Amino acid sequence: MKKIDANELYKNLSGFLSANGIELKEGAYSERIRQGCNSLTEVINTTQSTVARARDTVDRGFDQLRQTIHNATAPRSARAAGTPPPAGSAPRSARRTGPTRPSASAKTSAKSPRTARRK
Repeated sequence: MKKIDANELYKNLSGFLSANGIELKEGAYSERIRQGCNSLTEVINTTQSTVARARDTVDRGFDQLRQTIHNATAPRSARAAGTPPPAGSAPRSARRTGPTRPSASAKTSAKSPRTARRK
């Protein structure tokens, strides 16, 4: 957005008031209104620049997130041609296959000493 000039808000306010039958003459109250309009103008301009910086930061974060998701979900052929796989991920051939616990048949075949005494 474009910045608001220092006296632009005051000019618009005085124009609005004069259109409704109220004329702002030079004096203490009109000077206070001018100061209030200038303060409001500064706040609006500062807020606009802050929002623009925040929007840029959020957009960069979303771009990084999109790239991370793309790297994690892209087909292998696209990964090989473009970017390397994310750090810490091993190829499928290096990953463990099969169950990590002993199988159920191994548990039943070995009798514990307690069950042997009960019989």
